[in-house]
Amino acid sequence: MSNLSFAAQISDWTSQEKERIEAVFQTASEAVFNEMTDPGGRVPRVTGNLARSIVASVNEMPPIRPEKIDYPDTEQVSIGVIQGAELGQTVWIGFQAAYSARVNYGFVGQDSLGRLYNQAGRAFIEAAQQRWPQIVAEAEAKVRGRSEGGSPQA
Repeated sequence: MSNLSFAAQISDWTSQEKERIEAVFQTASEAVFNEMTDPGGRVPRVTGNLARSIVASVNEMPPIRPEKIDYPDTEQVSIGVIQGAELGQTVWIGFQAAYSARVNYGFVGQDSLGRLYNQAGRAFIEAAQQRWPQIVAEAEAKVRGRSEGGSPQA
């Protein structure tokens, strides 16, 4: 029998549950981030620049950057942002490369240099979004495995 009062036991239980729910939220958000840039997934990897342009934020959707640059690898910074996100916050995950929308949604027409395109979309953003229910279930199983001391099912 515990020496804690009923109120203290409930408070402790509630605190542990909040931590678990937050861990599921963070784990699932990180999985979405990883799925959008998975080398074996839908995002094309010609130079890796498009995948490196992904950024996570808890303040706002990362803006599209119109200038053509080589993006540095900021994956660890974004994962840190996601792991620091608190329950109730929105985690914004976006690609900053100006051509990201064209690659994701497709493009038919003439670009600013006069080149003609008929490019099908890769839908790498929507593919990850559509898997959100499964990703959350997988994250919940992983967190449950950690909190119960067992090994999570893959």
